[in-house]
Amino acid sequence: MGPIAPLQKTLTASRDIDALHNLVDQDMARVNQIILDKAHSDVELIPKLAQHLIDSGGKRLRPMLTIAAAKLCEYQGAGHVTLAASVEFMHTATLLHDDVVDESEMRRGKTAARLLWGNEASVLVGDYLLGQAFKMMVEVGSLGALRVLSNAASVIAEGEVMQLAAAKNLATTEETYHAVINAKTAALFAAAAEVGAVIAERPETEALALHEFGRHLGLAFQLMDDVLDYSGERARLGKNVGDDFSEGKVTLPVILAHADGTPEEQAFWQRTIAEGDIQDGDLETAMTLIARHNALDRTMERALSHGERATRALDVFPDGPIKSALLDAVGFSISRAN
Repeated sequence: MGPIAPLQKTLTASRDIDALHNLVDQDMARVNQIILDKAHSDVELIPKLAQHLIDSGGKRLRPMLTIAAAKLCEYQGAGHVTLAASVEFMHTATLLHDDVVDESEMRRGKTAARLLWGNEASVLVGDYLLGQAFKMMVEVGSLGALRVLSNAASVIAEGEVMQLAAAKNLATTEETYHAVINAKTAALFAAAAEVGAVIAERPETEALALHEFGRHLGLAFQLMDDVLDYSGERARLGKNVGDDFSEGKVTLPVILAHADGTPEEQAFWQRTIAEGDIQDGDLETAMTLIARHNALDRTMERALSHGERATRALDVFPDGPIKSALLDAVGFSISRAN
């Protein structure tokens, strides 16, 4: 992936988010406690299934964005902690729903909840967590924050429906795919960051800047996930190489390789992705075709472009440790493939 190294350099100076962790550590401890408390229910299956997903890890990047954005905007209250927990519950609910729609077998290196408790339970517990998220938003008492997060929930649902319509459809264009991930993934990143400015009652310019920061960070994050599925690097992240391929997901590397492919190559994608007829050695063939058409480099170029736009969005804020830590999050999201 040498051709994009110069562009990447400024965004990958930091390959971790330790600074961000350190800045939000105390508040995140409170967020985690709220998550445990709010996942409780007298209906035994609810906390059991929710705990399974909570225990499977995840970096909690979205709620950390809410905490950091509130700090960047000099918020002095406690509502940002509750909103951060709401954001994580929204994310967890979408994971449960996604695994059912995608018929996933693994989530963060563990057996997907749907295989342990069934699709119906996964969907209903996801709905329960979403309901808890909205209850917490109301508790904070900020109509602006409720507006931002409820709008995100609606957009995410639209994105999930768009993704369902695009599933296994090789006619999906890059433009359509961008619209899907903008709604399904980037919307929650955007809302998680924006709500920090909203609860601090900062000017609209700062709220918009954080929205754009989060949106472009989310797009970069998703595109790098697309790269990792075909790069052989996912194993070190606790994930399986080829999950997207085996589930018939039409991600950007596939879109690019299919569009530029020969008739024989396009027939391969039709058999494997569209028809789901995957045979031994097909993943390796898919990776070869994607490499042949530089689809990973090209996907990374898009991710880097979004990373740069996320970085520029924070120009309205003065330099300081919190801004620096948020910029590190951009570098971390992109450097995961290296």
